[in-house]
Amino acid sequence: MGRSGVDGINRRVFLVTALAGSAAAQGPAASFPNLRPMTGGIQPITDEERRARIEKARRLMAEQKLSAILCEAGSSLYYYTGTRWTVSGEALLWVLPEKGEPGWIVPAADRDRAGQAIGMGGDIRPAAASDIFKQTAQFLRERNARAVGLEEHVRFAVFDGLRREAPQLESRSADPVTVGCRAIKSPAEIALLQRANEITIAAYKAALATLREGMTNRELSANIAAAYRALGVRGGAMAIFGKYTAFPHGSIAPQQLREGDLVLIDDGCSVEGYQSDITRTTVFGKPSARQRQVWELERKAQDAALAACRPGASCESVDAAARRAIADAGFGPGYKLPGLPHRTGHGIGLDGHEWTYLVKGNQTRIAPGMCFSDEPTIAIPGEFGIRLEDCMYVTPAGARMFTRQSPAIDQPFG
Repeated sequence: MGRSGVDGINRRVFLVTALAGSAAAQGPAASFPNLRPMTGGIQPITDEERRARIEKARRLMAEQKLSAILCEAGSSLYYYTGTRWTVSGEALLWVLPEKGEPGWIVPAADRDRAGQAIGMGGDIRPAAASDIFKQTAQFLRERNARAVGLEEHVRFAVFDGLRREAPQLESRSADPVTVGCRAIKSPAEIALLQRANEITIAAYKAALATLREGMTNRELSANIAAAYRALGVRGGAMAIFGKYTAFPHGSIAPQQLREGDLVLIDDGCSVEGYQSDITRTTVFGKPSARQRQVWELERKAQDAALAACRPGASCESVDAAARRAIADAGFGPGYKLPGLPHRTGHGIGLDGHEWTYLVKGNQTRIAPGMCFSDEPTIAIPGEFGIRLEDCMYVTPAGARMFTRQSPAIDQPFG
């Protein structure tokens, strides 16, 4: 399977654990002897593609008049270099100059480990903790850097340390470069996203088959995680029952499944760092007319967003299309409850939530290769909530879903 696994997994997987508590207290998770790993044939991103990303970054740097960009450990570092590293007290920094060899400023204590981890090579400079920023400033001076772009996850302590060491440097956001590269996915990235979504559907199908009267939401989350393990990846999902489905991001309240309850599961897994994010809302037992009516409205809103997501359209127009369908049925308007309390979708790739967003005020134009979640929600406090979420990728002819949408409230899978 290569480097697939927990690295880069949607952070909500860990929030699920915090909300649900220890699944072990509920007894062992279900076993899934009929599931087999779905990781065969996965093609990791090649070094050739990473080099092309670096050259695109340099073209964007020239347009933005940036002499260099700086990244810490995280998804952008992995995107450009294939290097996985955990953020710690001593920073590991990667500096990409507009011209010349990239620089790595690594903690001296981790010199050997860094040498093993660094994927794309470059000018590796070990530094004592007290000299990290001095070494970084020296590297930038050697490259005649005047303006440096900081990747969005660079910590303030790093920015502040570099500012004190090199006050003459202009520090700006690297978003025009990093988002400019990462927002458009290559065919290889889309293939990895496709696999992650396929695995998620398989895990959800297996876990929802374990629903039973009295089951807790913790148990269902544990069963989803177990299904992912059987399928060869790490992943997880938030599970919510009944009236708590109106909480878009879950509730800490204990929940036990009863006949007629809505069941909402949401999250995904990681394949070579690329994320899935899928929500299914179904019912345990026979749906009421009210549940079915609102579910069908939610599906209509999801369809409206899919149809509106076309090259040249603005991101906010996709949000408006979904929101209009919901408001026309008497919910909202806007972000008011009962109705749709959050954006219609987010970018997805190496991060579960990444630029750019399908939300009011975002006039970014949609282009082929962009990938988004499509997840309008209808939340009715005190009653229930329904979210359908599939991820989509944009082609020249319009957006396509990675997965088949739910056809009905009692048929969560096509």
